[in-house]
Amino acid sequence: MRTRLLAATLTAFAAVSLAACSSGSGSGGSAAGSPTTPAAATASAPGTPAPGGTADPSGTGAPATPTAPGAPATGSPDGPAPGSTPPATPDAPDAPAASAPPKPAPPADAGLPAKPGSADAAKLVAALDAIDPAIVGGKPDEAVDRARNQCQAMYQFPKDRAKLVELVNQRFTAPDHPQGFGAEKAEKIIDALRATLCPPA
Repeated sequence: MRTRLLAATLTAFAAVSLAACSSGSGSGGSAAGSPTTPAAATASAPGTPAPGGTADPSGTGAPATPTAPGAPATGSPDGPAPGSTPPATPDAPDAPAASAPPKPAPPADAGLPAKPGSADAAKLVAALDAIDPAIVGGKPDEAVDRARNQCQAMYQFPKDRAKLVELVNQRFTAPDHPQGFGAEKAEKIIDALRATLCPPA
């Protein structure tokens, strides 16, 4: 009687143990064969970039470190190293200074005095007669015109005394003085024109 009871108890225990082992083995097998395990999900072939990260350059198959969205890649040839100061941008070369507008050419009659009235003309003739009566030679209107042209030359070449003397000897001539009246009288003619006809320098 006891032997039968013990045998029945052992049989029941063995059945329970077998059922428990069978249940545990099924769970383990399912876990081992599950395609959703972290190891299977994170494993990647050597050199294959993981989603959101960079390729493993070592070829060891280790999972790549993901890159945070918007963060610059370290060691990038196009970006500065972390903590480094970007090179200063050289100043742009100064723009060339704007050239001044060209100076307008003076009018053709610049420095040419207006034709004097009779009183001023008389003063001019008297001043020339005082130097040499042959300068006017009885032709006051012609002497006034020559004097006006000489005033314009004096305006154009105010500091070139030698040129002015040369022009006086070309303008003021007479039958007895076809080459002018010489340098000394030319200097006096210039002074007389300044005093009577030519505008102030």
